[in-house]
Formats: sequence, structure tokens, C-alpha cells
Amino acid sequence: MRTVIFDLDGTLADTSGDLLAAANQCFQKMGYGDVLIPGQDAGVALRGGRMMLTKGLERVDAFDAAIVEQYYPVLLEAYAAAIDLHTFMYPGAMDAVEQLKRDGFGVGICTNKPAALAEQLLSNLGVRDAFHSMVGADTLPVRKPNPEPLFEAARRAGGDPAQCILIGDTDTDRKTARAAGVPSVLVTFGPAGGDMADLEPEALLDHFDDLPGVVAGLYA
Repeated sequence: MRTVIFDLDGTLADTSGDLLAAANQCFQKMGYGDVLIPGQDAGVALRGGRMMLTKGLERVDAFDAAIVEQYYPVLLEAYAAAIDLHTFMYPGAMDAVEQLKRDGFGVGICTNKPAALAEQLLSNLGVRDAFHSMVGADTLPVRKPNPEPLFEAARRAGGDPAQCILIGDTDTDRKTARAAGVPSVLVTFGPAGGDMADLEPEALLDHFDDLPGVVAGLYA
């Protein structure tokens, strides 16, 4: 089976609001108040918890790698407690997923979000059962841009790893697909959308309504 594998944060869903809120809880505990700004720092949020802590501490001239590691579990706990207050699926995402399934594709998720949090979020949003597989940051000993999590997501979706396409929103996704030797489609509606063309993916996606046609074209 051919498979279409999706990144989660910034690709299927805008999770930035809840991620930033969790990071700001950490900065409040440190005595800095809300350091990261919703909307403005969405791109930082979608690069992960450690990146949010790093950028926030740099902003207040207090960066220390040890503090980042100390507060990373605190951030994860805060995020798990309020994981879907502001998160929303991008318009047309689930319609596109269902159309791909009708077209005969397996669909899965390959994310650098910890697997338990990804499962929790997808379940809370009511979409987990729509995907044949879900591979998180800690499912395997390696994570993206290593291609093995992508291959595993394809396998678990019932597909041939060499016949998958990765839908993503960052240079990490582009590097993962390149390392795997498979096409990548990068979305232009995320926080870093304007930069995606510079990464030279096999295709750009402006709206999920177009995804089934884009995928069909890449497999033609």
C-alpha cells in the first residue's frame, strides 16, 4: 500500500497557543512572567518545548542549558494538563485525510511530539481513529530528521516505506523526506509558510482541499 504520512504540529493542527501557554507557565515560575507571545511566537512553539524554553530565556538574557533541561518536564506536565484549549485542526485537514483513504492510501502521523502527548491530543480532538498509525518522538530510539520514524509510520499504516509521502511544515520534515528518499509536501499556511518554497520540496500545499490532487500528481 502507498501511504501519506503527516507531521502533526503546524501541519495537521495549530497547536501553538497551548504550547506557548505551557512555556509561559514555566517562565512565570522562574519569575519572568509571560515571555513568549501568542501568534508572534507560533513558529517557535512548533519547534518544540526545548526551543520555546531556549528562545524565552534568551529573550530575558538568562539562557542556561541546565535550566532548559530542568524545566522541560515542567513544561510537558503543564501542556498535558491543558493540551487542547486553543488547538484547532487546519481547515479541510480531516476531509483530505478521509479522501486519501477513499483513494486507497494508508494514512499515518510521524511527529516529534512525545507519543503519549500526541495520542492524548488526537484523542481529545476526536481524530485519532482516522489514522492508521502514529509514531512519536520517543516511539523509536531516533526521531526526525532520521528517516526511521517515517518508515515505521508507513509500515504501521500497512504500507511500503519506499512508497510514502511526508506532509510537513519545517526544514526537519524536508530533511526527513530527503533522507528517506521519498517526496515531501510542505504546507504554506503554517507560521513558517512563507519560507517553505526555499526548501524546495516536491510540492507546496496552500490548502488541504488540494492535497488529494497533489498526492495523485506525485504518484503519477
